[in-house]
Amino acid sequence: MRDEGLGSWPVRRARMTPDRVALVHGGRRDTYAVLARRTAALAAGLRGLGVRRGDRVGYLGPNHPAYLETLFAAASLGAVFVPVNARSAAPELAHVLADAGVSVLVHTAAAGPLVDEAAPPGLRERLVVGEPRYEDMAGGDAEPADDPVGLDDPCLIMYTSGSTGRPKGAVLSHGNLTWNCVNVLVESDLSGAEVALVAAPLFHTAALGMTCLPTLLKGGTAVLMESFDPAAALELIARHRVTLLFGVPTMYDAIAAEPGWADADLSSVRTLLCGGAPVPAATMRRYLDRGLAFVQGYGMTETSPGVLVLDPSAARAKAGTAGVPSFFTDVRVVDPSGRPVPEGERGEIVVRGRNVMLGYWNRPAATDEALAGGWMHSGDVATVDADGYVTVVDRIKDMIISGGENVYPAEVESALYEHPAVELCTVVGAPDPKWGEVPRAIVVLRAGASATAEEIRGHLRERLAGYKVPKSVEFWDDLPRTGAGKIRKAAVRERLR
Repeated sequence: MRDEGLGSWPVRRARMTPDRVALVHGGRRDTYAVLARRTAALAAGLRGLGVRRGDRVGYLGPNHPAYLETLFAAASLGAVFVPVNARSAAPELAHVLADAGVSVLVHTAAAGPLVDEAAPPGLRERLVVGEPRYEDMAGGDAEPADDPVGLDDPCLIMYTSGSTGRPKGAVLSHGNLTWNCVNVLVESDLSGAEVALVAAPLFHTAALGMTCLPTLLKGGTAVLMESFDPAAALELIARHRVTLLFGVPTMYDAIAAEPGWADADLSSVRTLLCGGAPVPAATMRRYLDRGLAFVQGYGMTETSPGVLVLDPSAARAKAGTAGVPSFFTDVRVVDPSGRPVPEGERGEIVVRGRNVMLGYWNRPAATDEALAGGWMHSGDVATVDADGYVTVVDRIKDMIISGGENVYPAEVESALYEHPAVELCTVVGAPDPKWGEVPRAIVVLRAGASATAEEIRGHLRERLAGYKVPKSVEFWDDLPRTGAGKIRKAAVRERLR
């Protein structure tokens, strides 16, 4: 085959293990032979709609086999896949479709009214999942495309969460995604018998790059959840004998808070992958009590996404760190001049490797800034110890400067999570006439728990220097989060204003 990219994966996998189940979605079970056939047919259908190399093909909807069919079909043509956040409001959707220049959009029927409202003039074709036009294409017969697609060719545009300003599209190549999968296979030792629960949304790189694609590359089974539900997750783990999960800490907390947690059958689970934020000690204990340990990590959309990994064998000795660089990835912690900082001192994480993006779509200045000096500049503050383990401190932009002292919200949040009544929290800066800025905590209490602001601040005074203790604590029913489960600090600040 002349195709070295992701579009060739279904065919390559089908010739090795045609009868092995690739995708499970509800009662649907698609083998690799079925996935290869439907992908080839959809690619032919897209070509018939005028899709050519470099054209952008979008997908709007929840986790579904159609997402992967569209990804592989577009990739086999040398087209560029654009997964869109299924939680987008109309203005956000309009921006992404117009910015990427999407010409063909595959979407669910439920998303139809939103697309009607947001579709830009450049959107030529719409295919609705499950309706005759899409099914006639994907259900047809066609020879697999064999276009010359290389590892350096762009494969998808993944839009960042846009916590500040409008989201930027990170252009990931076929090689970026492939090398990230190789890193995952080395770090997590996936097997062809893997059964991965894909509960986090595939429109973010974590679910796609850390569980779904590595599982399909290895010939395992991906169980797709349209939306995360902790009770349903426990049921699917037991029913399908799930071996691998990825989630952010809030997802794992929700699973452990389920009434059925104590009696849930988790005997099949072998690997728990966690990213997005450090795993709080309380969360870790709940899973250790069940004989399960986390493979923690750190990554970003721009790196496809893996950067650092903390193996369970080092989890106790190096608790609180994000681990060491992934196998084929290099990481430094540097000062503003680009020099590595001494052990224990704070600096910015920069990343180099074949998993680092090609750049931001139509953003040359932002690309040059992000990739200055041949390294991806993360915007995250970290320290590195004598053994090379990196501890992520916070986002540079989230740092609070109070009376000349640097306060890193993540450090305060970690201490907050040690309080037994705290379910969810965030810390942001608030203007102060004396100190310039002071930390302010927003807390969501666990169901049935109670605490006062002064109790929370007293808990923190026992653990932190006085200038780090929030000057105020507010209690909310919930916190705004991204589709990946991360707390949207910008939205919190806006509400506080």
